[in-house]
Amino acid sequence: MTILRDVLAELISMFVGDALLTATVLVVVGFAAALIDLGSVTPLVGGGVLLVGCLVVLASAVARAARRQ
Repeated sequence: MTILRDVLAELISMFVGDALLTATVLVVVGFAAALIDLGSVTPLVGGGVLLVGCLVVLASAVARAARRQ
């Protein structure tokens, strides 16, 4: 039972560890979903927005972490 608790604690700390990264990825996913559902955007374009948005968020998080060290 302690192994399961340790694994769950590690999973939670992965998402809470960098709250800004988590929040911005959720915003990008929501924006892409809104473009597809509410806008007249094809799913392929929405997928491209999702890909580019997540890559930009990841690059900015890596750059921010590099500046801290």
